[in-house]
Amino acid sequence: VADFAHVLLSVQSEVAHNYFTLRSTDNQRGILCETVRLRTEARDLFRSRLEAGTTTDLDVARAETELATAVSELAGLDRNRASLEAALAVLTGVPAPQFGIGDSGHYHPAVPAIPAGLPSELLERRPDVARAERRLASANSRIGIAKASFFPVLRLTGSAGLLSADMDTLFKWDSRTWAIGPSLTLPLFQGGRNRSDLARARSAYDESVAGYRQQVLVAFAEVQENLSGLKFLADQAVAADQATAAALRAAELARARYDAGASSYLEVVDADRTALAVRRESARVQGQRRLATVQLIKALGGGWDVPATAAVATR
Repeated sequence: VADFAHVLLSVQSEVAHNYFTLRSTDNQRGILCETVRLRTEARDLFRSRLEAGTTTDLDVARAETELATAVSELAGLDRNRASLEAALAVLTGVPAPQFGIGDSGHYHPAVPAIPAGLPSELLERRPDVARAERRLASANSRIGIAKASFFPVLRLTGSAGLLSADMDTLFKWDSRTWAIGPSLTLPLFQGGRNRSDLARARSAYDESVAGYRQQVLVAFAEVQENLSGLKFLADQAVAADQATAAALRAAELARARYDAGASSYLEVVDADRTALAVRRESARVQGQRRLATVQLIKALGGGWDVPATAAVATR
């Protein structure tokens, strides 16, 4: 059952990952489509000015180059989108020719709020942890040891839904945290056979303990990594938004200077390139935040229960 749940959770997270990547691609396509439209208008305008003798062939050539570059980048995004759509068709069990997801235009759903004080017990729902725990319980039963309760109990998130300070202590705990229960004494009969059977059972138990411990550490590490990633991506998103506003303003000023005859069209081209790159980076960062949230939900074993009073935004 745990193996099945593990596969199901993996497929679900992969579907979400591909879907949000596709929507991030759509956002970038929207930016590029707008860019293509504006650069087409600019090229046509420069051609008219050239015929009127108010500009040079160089400006026309630059405008045509920028337009062709944008068209090429748009074609690359279309190819990536088609690949993502095909991957989603496979994951959902639908023949690719019968599967399609329409372009949503500008897709900007809010990143889910992460509640403060998430309990570490959430990780016990993870199929891989549950599988390791069942194997441990099976090994316990073979030597009559009661189930060891040594799953770490601590908070995963602190204030503002970010990484808890408790997580820093997890990997510093000594081996006593993971100690096995009481030592065993069993009567020995029939020569050394029972002694050998007991040694083998203890070895199997030790192996199960090590496997469980490893799986728990992996679970905590994945949660820690994704919580940290969400924090850094939230900061990056703020900076990207600020850069976008500044780049768009610079592009407007560059065009105004060119129209006033105070600069060459090359200054406009440079400002426009910067604005396009910054806008696409901002869309990419927003997409990365959604992907990191998907990975966090997967690391927690499928999500969390959000108390009405505990949910706080990560940004």
